[in-house]
Amino acid sequence: MRKRLIRWSMQTVLGTLAFFARRPRLAWISGLLTRTLARATVRTKGIGRARGAGDLGTLWQRSFPSAKQVPIETVSGNTVIAQIHTPCPLRGSGDLHACHRMMEFDREVLRRAGGRFVVLESQATPGVAYCRVAMRLAGEPMDDLVPAHLRKYDTSGADSAARPRSR
Repeated sequence: MRKRLIRWSMQTVLGTLAFFARRPRLAWISGLLTRTLARATVRTKGIGRARGAGDLGTLWQRSFPSAKQVPIETVSGNTVIAQIHTPCPLRGSGDLHACHRMMEFDREVLRRAGGRFVVLESQATPGVAYCRVAMRLAGEPMDDLVPAHLRKYDTSGADSAARPRSR
């Protein structure tokens, strides 16, 4: 029963955020809601400051109901790579800018923890089943990480190296 309630509430919140995120004129509401939710989550879950890059992933995972939904893929050097398996209302929509707006929650959690966050691959991209994200400590360069909403995807199949991985 508890699991179903958590799943339902998470999907309700994500659906509401997606509603505002998909409407550029309402982007300010989306940003306000996601940052407010992130700040409340940081406070209620006691998410503190990261002492090193390795701490970022663990602190970020604490902001979710289940770490199983947001597994850490790798921690190497100054970068944490993770996945987001929580079903997203934007999945397959192609609306990567709305995804970017919704991920303000994660960026705010990481800012509070002393880090930075970028979405590398998004569920909003057709054929992608889960998001891949990267985290680094604040002050570390991020220019080698290309955000999903800024990528140019060739959907013709001619350049498969530029396309996101299907899952």
